[in-house]
Amino acid sequence: MHESGSEKHNEDFMNLPRSLSALVVALTLSSGLTYAAQTAACTFDTFTAPSGYTLSQVQGISDDGTVVGQLLDDKTGEYVAFTRSSAGVFTEYAAPKSANTWIYGQNAGGSSSGYYQDSAYPGYIHGFLLQSGELTVVNYPKANNTWLYDVNKSGTAAGSFSASASVIKGFTLSSTGKYTTIAYPSAAVTYAMAINDNGQVVGAYASGWVDYGFLWQNGKFTSINYPKAKYGTILSGINNAGVIVGNHLSTDKSFGFFYQNGVFKNIVYSGGNYTMAGGINNSGVISGQIYITATDQLGFTAVCK
Repeated sequence: MHESGSEKHNEDFMNLPRSLSALVVALTLSSGLTYAAQTAACTFDTFTAPSGYTLSQVQGISDDGTVVGQLLDDKTGEYVAFTRSSAGVFTEYAAPKSANTWIYGQNAGGSSSGYYQDSAYPGYIHGFLLQSGELTVVNYPKANNTWLYDVNKSGTAAGSFSASASVIKGFTLSSTGKYTTIAYPSAAVTYAMAINDNGQVVGAYASGWVDYGFLWQNGKFTSINYPKAKYGTILSGINNAGVIVGNHLSTDKSFGFFYQNGVFKNIVYSGGNYTMAGGINNSGVISGQIYITATDQLGFTAVCK
């Protein structure tokens, strides 16, 4: 597989946790929001991967309780996407002629958003929307790689594209085909990870090995960063009430939280080593992944207060 520097940064980011450099980039964000964190009171429902697979990442959750993410095929070593219904039924999906496939979000209408990697060299990445088994490929104009992370009820999608070998920018794509670029000023990479029905986008940006969370709407950025997170903050979901979920990063682990009314609350599963947040729906149900050990993982949905 051919990887440029920007692609490698993206793959590390997409497959957290990863060991990060000890280098800390200290930034003063005048528009940033940082507050003390509490531990949330959460009620968890957990699940395991279907037979023959290992959980890779548990991402978003739709309003009907469908959870999406990625599985590792234990036989082939390839990543396949999955949806899991509220009744616990898994459906696996691999895009045609793909080496790996990921799904990150699903809207209220059942349209899933994700991306796949070509099986043929040089392994370019293509975004897609999947509705009732029909695949629509999304390629940002003139970009080698496109990652699609989320889609809202009106069909506006959010994602990122490789603007050059060392620069990744975010974007939204309306249902009528209009692209709007999202690029944090002076950042080398901007990931537009989630979008709600109000057009608010959350994600992360970076120029070094530290990620910083942001909220974007109508061209305006607001930085939202977990207090004293050594290696940064990644925002992964936002619902229509403006409740945000994300993860703060240590050397090789990611710790989930939700953020509401200026308050961070940690998502903690008793007996787990750490818990990662993937998404949140409009009922406030959070999806994510629990790491008991490096080889023992659970998916979850949770209601937290």
